[in-house]
Amino acid sequence: MAAVSANKLELLQIADAVAREKTIDRGIVIAAMEDAIAKAARARYGSETDVHAEIHPKTGQLQLTRHMLVVEQVENAANQISLKDAQRANPGAQIGDTIADTLPPLEYGRISAQSAKQVIVQKVREAERDRQYQEFKDRIGDIVNGIVKRVEYGSVIVDLGRGEAVIRRDEMLPREVFRNGDRVRAYIFDVRRETRGPQIFLSRTHPQFMVKLFAQEVPEIYDGIVEIKAVARDPGSRAKIGVVSRDSSVDPVGACVGMRGSRVQAVVNELQGEKIDIIPWSPDIATFVVNALAPAEVAKVVIDEDRERIEVVVPDTNNQLSLAIGRRGQNVRLASQLTGWDIDILTEQEESERRQADFENATRMFMEALNVDEVVGQLLASEGFTSVEELTLVDTREIAGIEGFDDDTATELQSRAREYLEQLEAELENRRKELGVDDALKTVPGVTSKMLVKLGENDVKTIEDLAGCATDDLVGWTERKEGEAVKHAGYFDGIEISREDAEAIIMQARLIAGWISEADLAKPAEAEDIAAEDQPAE
Repeated sequence: MAAVSANKLELLQIADAVAREKTIDRGIVIAAMEDAIAKAARARYGSETDVHAEIHPKTGQLQLTRHMLVVEQVENAANQISLKDAQRANPGAQIGDTIADTLPPLEYGRISAQSAKQVIVQKVREAERDRQYQEFKDRIGDIVNGIVKRVEYGSVIVDLGRGEAVIRRDEMLPREVFRNGDRVRAYIFDVRRETRGPQIFLSRTHPQFMVKLFAQEVPEIYDGIVEIKAVARDPGSRAKIGVVSRDSSVDPVGACVGMRGSRVQAVVNELQGEKIDIIPWSPDIATFVVNALAPAEVAKVVIDEDRERIEVVVPDTNNQLSLAIGRRGQNVRLASQLTGWDIDILTEQEESERRQADFENATRMFMEALNVDEVVGQLLASEGFTSVEELTLVDTREIAGIEGFDDDTATELQSRAREYLEQLEAELENRRKELGVDDALKTVPGVTSKMLVKLGENDVKTIEDLAGCATDDLVGWTERKEGEAVKHAGYFDGIEISREDAEAIIMQARLIAGWISEADLAKPAEAEDIAAEDQPAE
């Protein structure tokens, strides 16, 4: 009896020891032991036998039972019992009930013990992984400190004390080398359930790693007085952060730099000497872009909001173009990432040459379209007219007001402009028919004859074809590859149209095709109105 008591006590002691070592619930360990004992018992009584083991959590008493399902006709004697036999043991038994028979204690052999050990180890590992996941899943976005445990194929396995994490090679700074036992600080950017291996993924190159480091070094950021609005990094080399203060008495740049640069230097040291430009953020995109291109001087900016593109003109002197672009384009690339806008940089001379080229092109276009001499073409171009359509839309008095023109000249120019556009429209209509574009597409609001030809050239010939298009198909899209913006042309390449207008054309086509209703069209507009109302007043 003493030996049995010792065995009972030993089971609970083992469960307690494993639970403490792995920091998992004691109940999970006891459940794993019960599964292991049941598996060993099935090896003794038969694999089809439904054996259950139960360890009392206080006394350690082990009880083995065999569960039998009460059925009308027995098909498997290992786990089924007839109603007649069941009612002998329990008169109240009914079909569908489960009868539990107590089994005698087992003497475990070496193989059974080994099998039981494997089950316990597997269950404990699963519980440990689940505990890690539950503990770290809400810590995405935190910075953690750990000790390098080992390096595998370039990736670093980090011991966080309560779990293991991995820093992949591409999430480490260039030329950064870790050895076993090194202390490392990193950013948790993902926590995933995986069948094996680390579940916690760390990064030292993530832009938010820099944000969190500044929050640790700058009390004003931690307290929410200073906010980091945007970050762009070339890990290990250079970075830019845009900062703004909620308190007019606090200088956001000065707060991040610190006394004699102490605060920013602490972050630079952690990032292996990565240079950091701290830039005042501004809601005005032109001001923000000028700040972001520091240390270069900017003479002028031209904004194209539809394409989210900004043209920056820098002085010809003092190598301002080289400064703005930076080594290997780094400065302008980071500024573009920081602002979210594509940035084109020109010198004042290049801009002047381009303006001259635009002026000459406009002059030539007016000469050919209106059959006028060079002087008339130049006068129209110098007044800011860029297309023949503009001439038909303005009041004749505006044209007559140009020096050297009178009312008769203005009327004649408008007449020739209309004739030219009518001829152009006829040519486009013939081309549309040649391409086999349906007449029905002409009824889609916002679609022009030039667009119809472009659609036909891209095999979009019916209402259904247009309804099946995406906005990117029509206006193209931009993707970033290795920090460089790569532009992919759309069907309407060469036609001035915004993404919103292109999307509206597609939605109108879907409405005509019967894919959506007027109510569906109204929903996005309602959602925008609600979102606008929810925006706090500035």
